[in-house]
This record gives sequence, C-alpha cells and structure tokens, in this order.
Amino acid sequence: METERERIIPYSGYRGLWFWLMLGWVASGVDRTITGPVISYMIDNRVPLFQGVENPYAVGGLVGSLLFAGYALMQFPGGYIGDRFGHRTVIVISIAWAGVATVLSGLVTALIGLVALRVLTGIGAGMFYSNDRSVITQQTPFEKRSLGMGVVIAGLSIGITLAFLTVSPLIRVGEAVFGTEGAWRMPFLALGLLTVLISLGMHAFFRSQRGEHAFRSAYGGALAELGKYSAVFFVVIVGVYFVAVRLGLPEWGVAGIITVIALALVAAVFTRLGGRIAPVLYNRDLFLIYVAFIPILWNLWFFSFWSVSIVSEAAAGSTFLQAALTAVFFGLAGIAGYPAGGWLADYSKSRGWGRKWMLVAFTFVQGVLTLLFALYVMGGGQSLVMLGGLLFAASLFFNALQPMAQALAADLTAPAYLGAMFGMMNLIGEIGAILSPAISGVLRDATGGWVAAVFVDTALIFVGFLLLLFVREARAAAAREREREPAAAPE
Repeated sequence: METERERIIPYSGYRGLWFWLMLGWVASGVDRTITGPVISYMIDNRVPLFQGVENPYAVGGLVGSLLFAGYALMQFPGGYIGDRFGHRTVIVISIAWAGVATVLSGLVTALIGLVALRVLTGIGAGMFYSNDRSVITQQTPFEKRSLGMGVVIAGLSIGITLAFLTVSPLIRVGEAVFGTEGAWRMPFLALGLLTVLISLGMHAFFRSQRGEHAFRSAYGGALAELGKYSAVFFVVIVGVYFVAVRLGLPEWGVAGIITVIALALVAAVFTRLGGRIAPVLYNRDLFLIYVAFIPILWNLWFFSFWSVSIVSEAAAGSTFLQAALTAVFFGLAGIAGYPAGGWLADYSKSRGWGRKWMLVAFTFVQGVLTLLFALYVMGGGQSLVMLGGLLFAASLFFNALQPMAQALAADLTAPAYLGAMFGMMNLIGEIGAILSPAISGVLRDATGGWVAAVFVDTALIFVGFLLLLFVREARAAAAREREREPAAAPE
C-alpha cells in the first residue's frame, strides 16, 4: 500500500526506487552494449588495435565473451554479499565501478588493455542484477512485483537503444578530437562518465529513503569482500586469455574454458554453501529456470553485440549508421516489452492462473519470430524495414518474458535467499552470454555470413521453451505464503 509520503511525493517510495534502478539498467546496458558496435567500427576501419588480427570477428566476439565472463562470475558473489552488507550498497558500488572501467577502456593503447578493462567492466556490472531484483522484491507491494521488475529492467533496453543511437555520433565527435584511428575512444569516455553520474544520483536517492527503508551504507566492508572475488576472477579470466593467445587456442576454445570456470564456481557454491543456501540450490523448479535462462541471455547478447553487423551484411549497401538505426529496434522493443510483460504476469497471477503459462507462451512465440528472422536472412532478404520489423517483433516477446521468469523465480524463493537466488540464476544464465558473442563470431568467420549463428540462437530458444514446460509453479509453498502478505520485508 502507498504511504502518506508517497501520495504527497510520488517518487519518494517504490516508484522512485523503480526510476533510479531503471537508470542503473540504462547505465549497465550502455556500458556493455557499446562494445559490439565500437568493435565493429574498429574492424571496418582497421584501427591499430586490430591490425594483424587474423580472425577479427572471432577476436571481437571473444572480447565481448570475456566481458560477460566477468559479468557472470560476479553474479552469485554480488548477490551473496548483498544479502550480508545490503543490496543497495552493492548496487551503488556496481554502477560506479562499471562507469570508471568504461572510461578507462577509452584510454587503452593495446588490445590486451581493452580486454582487461572490458573484463573489469563486466565484473562491476555483474554485481547489479541480483541486488536490483532483490531490492524490488523487498520494497514493492507483492501485487506489483512483476510490473516493477518489468519497468525497471526496461532501462536495459533504453541503454541498448542509447548505445546504438549514440555510438555513431560519438565516433564522429571522436574523429574531430582523436582522428580516425582514435575515434572509437569517445563512446567509452562519454558514456562511462554518464554511468558514474548515475551512480552518484542513486546514492543520493538511497540516502533520502526513510523509515523501514532507511539506507545504512556499508561501502568499506562490501568493497573489501567484493574485491577478493573480483581480483581472483580478473586474474583467472585475463590469465586464460593471455595463455590462450600465446598457445594459439581458437577463440571458441577460450570461451569454452571460461564457461568451464563458471561451472566450477557453481560446483564450488554447491560444495561450500550448500547447507546455508540449500533452498535456492536444491530446488528442482528453480534449477529449471536457471538453465532456461542460458538461451535467454544467449539471445540477448547475440543480438545486442552483433545486430549492427548482421543488419549491415543482410542489407548490402547500407551504411554503418543505417544498420545501427535498424538494430535499434531490438532495443526499442524492450522499452514496451519489459513493462508489458511484467503487467501481464501480475494480471495472470491475480486471476489465479499463475505466471508459468504466460511465460511458456511468450517463449514459444519469440522462438517462432526468431526463426522467421533467420529464414528471411537466409533467403537473401535485404529490406531494412523488414529486418527492423522482425527484430522488433521477436524482441517484444523476448523482453516481455524476462520479468515473468524473474517474478516466477522470486515467487519460489524465501525473502532471506533472494540475493543468492538471483545471483545463481544469472550466474548459470550468463553462460549463454559468455559463449554467444565468441561462438557467433567464429561461426561468422567460418561460414562467411550470419545465417548459421541465427539458427543456433533459434534452436536454443526452443530448448528453453521445453525446459520451462516442466516447472511446477503450483507446488511453490513459499509463494503461497508470501501471496498473503501485503508487501515484502524491508532490507
């Protein structure tokens, strides 16, 4: 229920929380998405960092995969430390960290430096998701939980859209400042600074919260714990890349090694913390959702990373700007799809239908629309209007299904384990994001086109659809208990 303060100052309560967390997703989306278009520009213009690279698309995809490796590995530690030191504390650290790393990415002079800074960006951004979902669950009335998740994560689509729209103009500004060879630096510098400013605004908002949600920051303790995990993951990821390059391992092999490391982390969590967080580790239905998130995040970062290149090649003769503007439709669909999916999931839940079947239906439709996109590209379709329309339609259903899945997982989880659950959910799901850019880039270099990569993406979507069919929503006793509560417990 709304408090008197919320009625007088509409953005002081959970609505204000939604707004600032949405801005956090804008920042997170921008910081990660600009990597793909910027690398496409670097490849096309043969900038010094990519001179002498034999398989540029595979290497460029690997840079993205390593970013998501850092992002994935920090999911569980970020949520677990958020449960201990406060989710909002870790949220502010996450956004500030990613912003600083993005700014520094624009200052590097060697490919290994870009790899290292993109890994650090991913590590910082990886702390956000599990804590963001937890705070929404805690501070949003139960009947608006899925809507809140949808509204907030719409910021990711805004960030993806903003990245596609601003990279080309910022590169033109960069040409005037740094010349053609250094123009790629400007998107990192400008958008990284924007992220840092958003982190400062989030801190100020959290400090303004009163009553049961009064903010007691613990930056020192949280940073100390996060630093331990971050240092280990950074050394491991960059070390694997460095050794792999020296040994001449293929890019897909490096992505595979990182995936094995992520799986080893999952196994370590089961071994060391199995007793403490058993409700989120040994729940059959939650685990099905975790694995179904692998195709979801594969699809998200396949199109977010490579869509400009896919459209550019499919529509022969189009400019970089035209391809980027067409790819924007993938991001724009989320601005409507995320909130709509959240609202539909809440409506379905309130009518007693549950969230599962809405989620299953949307996943199936998204798979069909992605298949149509693949068939159109395979058939030689070149219309920017058709490519943009198919991207928009598939992305609309894709973005809508994500808050449905997140709210369903939250329904199956006790409040004390939300951070750990969302962390495990994204740790496993991000295996798709780790593999997607690199393997898709390898397929592009091997086949000379994007058709095979799009068909792989389509097949994985249908695998996720099959997994979700076996989730048993009706048996979630914890969800039935919390459904009787007017709102979740405070942080």
